[in-house]
Amino acid sequence: MDRVKVIAEKTKQFLAGSKVELKKVTWPTPKQTLASTSVVIIVVIIVSAFLGIVDFGLTKVVKLVLG
Repeated sequence: MDRVKVIAEKTKQFLAGSKVELKKVTWPTPKQTLASTSVVIIVVIIVSAFLGIVDFGLTKVVKLVLG
């Protein structure tokens, strides 16, 4: 029974601490979120295109070398 009380108390302390920390968070505005998301999507497209081109080129080189 004591173990349950200890676990309940620790859980209560954790949740209280989490609530305090969440109040300190500076949440981004919808405009900032959209801008960040756009940058990530553009970078992913550029990197995937680059890797696709490199893969295609290396495939051609390997086929050329191996016959």
